[in-house]
Amino acid sequence: MIIVMEKKATEENINKVCERLTEYGFRIQVNRGEIITVIEAFGDKTGVSQDRISALPGVKEIKVIREPFRLACRDRNPEDTVITFKNGVKIGGNEKAAFVGPCSVEDYDGLLEVAVAAKEMQCEFLRGGAFKPRTSPYDFQGYEEKALKYLKQASEATGLLTVTEVMDADDIPMISEYVDVLQVGARNMQNFKLLTAVGKSGIPVILKRGLCSTITEFLLAAEYIMYNGNPNVILCERGIRSFDNKYTRNVVDIAAIPVIKKLSHLPIILDPSHATGQRYLIEPISKAGLVVGADGLMIEVHHNPETALSDGKQSLSIPEFKEIMARLNTINGRLAYEKNCLSANVK
Repeated sequence: MIIVMEKKATEENINKVCERLTEYGFRIQVNRGEIITVIEAFGDKTGVSQDRISALPGVKEIKVIREPFRLACRDRNPEDTVITFKNGVKIGGNEKAAFVGPCSVEDYDGLLEVAVAAKEMQCEFLRGGAFKPRTSPYDFQGYEEKALKYLKQASEATGLLTVTEVMDADDIPMISEYVDVLQVGARNMQNFKLLTAVGKSGIPVILKRGLCSTITEFLLAAEYIMYNGNPNVILCERGIRSFDNKYTRNVVDIAAIPVIKKLSHLPIILDPSHATGQRYLIEPISKAGLVVGADGLMIEVHHNPETALSDGKQSLSIPEFKEIMARLNTINGRLAYEKNCLSANVK
């Protein structure tokens, strides 16, 4: 909620309101303007009577924010969030990025082949699973720290930034020694303990939309991360579960991208590999995502998909990836040109 102070409110009045809000468990931010002071309060307001706060000296009015995802809301930050990484790579605004790599890291030589191809095609991120949450306990679960070491070695060899999924809050310190971006998978989108820990880590994070999650639930999951101190959140649309899984793995919610662009300032990328589960659908769905405003793509690429230990059916081979990525880069360039022309005409 927002507390608007009166013009004549004293510093003592403002401090008293802040103290009272802090006692109620709110995290506060004071915005002092030339005419009035506004106090933003973040936290659980269900157990607090607004009358107790409005009765304090100097309080003019209290406004309750309509959208529950206050930190992620575009009303709070009209400009797109742009996340800048240690090597200067950016995502958000006009900056798009490609996250490329195998579903799971299996061996260093194969991973390096993919990394070299990704670098050649002007991609910025190498992704690969070290800890694999699988539906069956009998499926391949990942090589854990050994896989993380392979990711770091490939990063050092190519200069690519690295991404891997984190499944347990206790693993964050160890994983962060090897990678640049943490990924919270679809199955953990509402693992609030993990979201809180990722938020406290301060490390950039990709948050994937849950299999049956609404857009509001998706943005509230991002809110958990931001509320705990981490503004560097990249949303990822990866398809939602429906009744027909014969031809596609999930239903690609393309509309979610422009909707989230309207509601939130956070960057959002599309994962066509997990969304469709079919390699022949990756290119058309990627094009659709870019056209409606996605800030990047996450594409599964394997040096030999036929032998992949997980998700080979939806993984591109390196030659396929290069052909498709060349066409996607052309589309990116065209969209950037059109956007710049539109901005120039508006000015």
